[in-house]
Amino acid sequence: MNSPYFINYLDIRMNLPNQTISKLTLAEFLELAETKPEQEYLAGEISQKPMPQGEHSVLQASLVTEINQIGKSQKLACAFPELRCTFAGSSIVPDVAVFEWQNIPLQVNGRISNKFEIPPDWLIEILSPEQSANRVIRKITFCLSQGTKLGWLIDPEDESVVIFEPNSTPVVKANHDILLVLEVLQNWQLSAADLFSWLNFR
Repeated sequence: MNSPYFINYLDIRMNLPNQTISKLTLAEFLELAETKPEQEYLAGEISQKPMPQGEHSVLQASLVTEINQIGKSQKLACAFPELRCTFAGSSIVPDVAVFEWQNIPLQVNGRISNKFEIPPDWLIEILSPEQSANRVIRKITFCLSQGTKLGWLIDPEDESVVIFEPNSTPVVKANHDILLVLEVLQNWQLSAADLFSWLNFR
């Protein structure tokens, strides 16, 4: 923790809090204390996630609840908010990470593991104001290259969802388009309009 890399990292963070930092190895990064919002390590670069705001928080919480009502109750899949996943030389924190039931890492006693060292089966990212869409897309495509089956990029301002699948062209869904979900959750159907209706509190 007293390495010159760590000291240099702190110096840079103090002067450039919103910049991407690339001074630590993954092992050194994982020794750092967790921050709020979380930091991620991807392709050798460290960046900090934006602080969630109202729309982001509502969509994230609602998705976790809806997915788990079906997936967890039937032991098909489980959705986790802000779960650190470390694999393939990177460490990311998806807004929502969904794992099929048989892929959830467990301890010997059957309890869920604290460390997830595999990519999520389904990665959901919610674009925040002033957040770089390209950086989020880079994270989604990286996960797809490592075994993730499905990625969503939700844009609350545009009220659209970009669907990513391995070896496929991304597809934009809006209005009453039905959104693609994991195959194990095919009994659950959600349209883009349904998704963004959760933001209406009147």
